[in-house]
Amino acid sequence: MSRRDFDLFVIGGGSGGVRAARIAASHGARVAIAEEFRLGGTCVIRGCVPKKLLVYASRFGDEFEDAKGFGWTCDGSAFSWPELIAAKDREIARLEQVYRANLLKSGVTVFDDRAEFVDPHTLRLGNDNRSITADTVLIATGGRPHLGETIPGLDLVITSNEAFNLRRLPDRIVIYGGGYIAIEFAGIFNGLGSETTLVYRGDKVLRGFDDELRDGLTEAYAKRGVRILAGRRITAVESQGEARVAHLYDGTELLADEVMFAIGRRPNTEGLVLDRAGVERGWDGRVVVDEASRSSVDNIYAVGDVTDRVNLTPAAIREGHAFADSLFGQRPWMADHAMVPTAVFSTPEIGTVGLPEHEAAERAGPLDIYKARFRPLRATLSGRDERMLMKLIVSRTSGKVVGCHVLGADAAEIVQMAAIALRMGATKADFDATMALHPTAAEELVTLREAWTPPEMPAKAHETAPGSA
Repeated sequence: MSRRDFDLFVIGGGSGGVRAARIAASHGARVAIAEEFRLGGTCVIRGCVPKKLLVYASRFGDEFEDAKGFGWTCDGSAFSWPELIAAKDREIARLEQVYRANLLKSGVTVFDDRAEFVDPHTLRLGNDNRSITADTVLIATGGRPHLGETIPGLDLVITSNEAFNLRRLPDRIVIYGGGYIAIEFAGIFNGLGSETTLVYRGDKVLRGFDDELRDGLTEAYAKRGVRILAGRRITAVESQGEARVAHLYDGTELLADEVMFAIGRRPNTEGLVLDRAGVERGWDGRVVVDEASRSSVDNIYAVGDVTDRVNLTPAAIREGHAFADSLFGQRPWMADHAMVPTAVFSTPEIGTVGLPEHEAAERAGPLDIYKARFRPLRATLSGRDERMLMKLIVSRTSGKVVGCHVLGADAAEIVQMAAIALRMGATKADFDATMALHPTAAEELVTLREAWTPPEMPAKAHETAPGSA
């Protein structure tokens, strides 16, 4: 038996670290975990879960308005930001206690403390300067908001961390960024009644997503009143009384109650003193690991956003589970980062799995594209100017569906199920052979019959026909 204090010491109590700790303990390992803030990590405390709760809240305005078309009278509705935040806080506190209870039930020792390396096998806890030794160390400290280059007034901006706990709902907000977080918070604040401006350095939001999703969401946000200023940069922020002024490089000045930066995240390795352990890091501070999540030091591993691989909570959970099974359960396996479904909880929502069209054109050879844009049934009575987009990308060589992209209500729910089919290698013929569930939006995925072929990859005349989109 090892003379060290623990078989495994996990730094970070987020989704990946907690899963690894619990699974390792279930295999009989002596496990400890250290978390300096709150158990649950970014996802539970200040990420996915509270964000989705705020997304739900932001959509009720639409519900009340749409209800009129179905015979309901919804006069007198009012919204309270303090009540929403209080309800959110209660749910987050409950979830944190669930995480703690599950760890303790599994036999994991929990330290509410910050840990740093002394050497590859020794950690020091910050509160009481206590040293603890472990055979194996897992780094699962996640990521943190990145504010970019230093500009005047950077101390005046907020990030997603602070946005969850604002004392009041801003009447006007400027959000800087064009990725998941910026887009989702733009939808939240717009839906709750804030005058919302999105400033983005690129030419289109949601870089890396399929272009039709990007264009479709931009159009939908414009209809909802979100102002998107693409190709712009914020160069300074200043106070004007209790308000803020964001200065753009072209001289534009944007007055707002809050300026939120959501221009990216970085691996959270500050304060770990990784140099003492000899752990190799990448340019952005990430822990460099192999496919088995092992770092450059044999007994030190890392999972989740701190490795900057697939920065999604389910990926961190899978990586943590695979690590624990492989090292402590004699059941070696590795997390598969292919065909990972993802969603953007904007309004309208995006769900996507597989390759966007521009990547598929490079990696999957000649393509057939199947797509439909349509007005969902609900909008026929609500009167809302709303369109859904369904898109399948098919390899003409193999017939396999290599990408599935949905923009519209419940897109994430639809794509989660479609992801099973794509992982199994489903062909377009398999989709065609599946009976439609009517009336649903998702049935469009199994009733698309006519392909549109990208002009740079012309097909024979009998292989394609004008698309129905």
